Amino acid sequence: MAKFFGTNGIRGVFKKDFTLEFIHDMTLSIATYFKEGPILVGYDGRDSSPIIAKTVCSALNYCGIDCKNAGLVPTPCLEYAVKKLGYNGGIMITASHNPPQYNGIKPAAKDGVEISREDELIIEDIYLKKNWIRNPLRWGITGTEEETVEVYIQGIFSHIDSEKIKSKNFKVVLDLGNGAQAITAPIFCERLGCEIFLVNEKIDGSFPGRGSEPTPQNLQELSKAVLNNNADLGIAFDGDGDRSIFCDDKGEILTGDKSALVLVKHILSKIPDSLVVTCLNSSSSIENIASEFNSKVIRTKVGSVEVSRKMVSTNALIGFEENGGFMYGPHNQVRDGCMTLALMLDLLASSEDSLSHKFNDLPPSYTTKDKISCSSEDAKKLIQSLKEEFPSSDTTDGIKISNNPKSWVMIRPSGTESIIRIYGEAETQEKLDSLMLEYLQKSKSIISR
Repeated sequence: MAKFFGTNGIRGVFKKDFTLEFIHDMTLSIATYFKEGPILVGYDGRDSSPIIAKTVCSALNYCGIDCKNAGLVPTPCLEYAVKKLGYNGGIMITASHNPPQYNGIKPAAKDGVEISREDELIIEDIYLKKNWIRNPLRWGITGTEEETVEVYIQGIFSHIDSEKIKSKNFKVVLDLGNGAQAITAPIFCERLGCEIFLVNEKIDGSFPGRGSEPTPQNLQELSKAVLNNNADLGIAFDGDGDRSIFCDDKGEILTGDKSALVLVKHILSKIPDSLVVTCLNSSSSIENIASEFNSKVIRTKVGSVEVSRKMVSTNALIGFEENGGFMYGPHNQVRDGCMTLALMLDLLASSEDSLSHKFNDLPPSYTTKDKISCSSEDAKKLIQSLKEEFPSSDTTDGIKISNNPKSWVMIRPSGTESIIRIYGEAETQEKLDSLMLEYLQKSKSIISR
């Protein structure tokens, strides 16, 4: 198992377990893995990100590798630019939705997709053995990349009917979460002729607005802004801009599962006979929707790396996670908040129906998730205890206990925080509430023993 890489890259509390010394040495390991440049480096809006970027660039140069600094950009923007502009790889400095004191690094391969789990282990082995490139023939050079944002926005435009969207004069509320999509999403919407209303638009590494992770519980301001401005939709991004949560025209905040289902239905109606990749903790409704369009669903472990790399190996059209991470293969096989917004606008432009009406047409789906603070040792104890109590359950990733395909609970340790996540689905809201209460209480009881 990986020692440093979690569900999404390497993360830690800056100056505590994520020090400049550690970052320098880990970058030497990543440089040794890449072997040659150029490498594209970018970062999110966290206070520690600029100084980490300097450390990363200098460590790459020390190994004889040229790099360019793209500056403050969303994660999917950097990843797309790596592929489109011909870099040999990329390093994104971000801790995504983690609290402000965290930061992290996430390598991308030359195809613009996060490196595989196997490659993460190769980098860790290099780090542990300190088997770095030494005495290169020349030092590397750090330059500046000016095209990243424009290439990214043009790439998104190539997949949508921009003229039809422009003709609709949509009203869109953007809750930018004080994060990196403030660099790109407003520009994108303005070019589509949308009337935009901004919430938490100032980039601020302390995330003072509603925190770095958009959840149904902290998006009341987005909901009010949609209703007050009679907007067609609202969208909230996470700290590094790769995930998105939608608000419909009635002010209802939608789960990542629900927005993914409506987007999948729209995309498969145009491109049937396709593959959809999603995690074990996503709603079972996706299988029903995919079958309507003669398409198949592949399930993976939780984590965008798992979904992205499975999309690459199977040439899948769509990938998604229940947390608002949506991936459109023809653009790039990574989570992309702005690409997801573009697809939703494309969907609305193709019909006279409102977003709320689109969601009402979905099959009933009741899903939720919760979390419990938990040490890694207690997490292991909890999973082991549940495995003993439910021996026939799916233990591919944590444990998934199923009564039937539409009634299940899944419990797994987070790969980015000291918590246990609990996911559930049931046929009705009442049954879901009861199921979640049962397993929250059971989990707390086992942990406290």
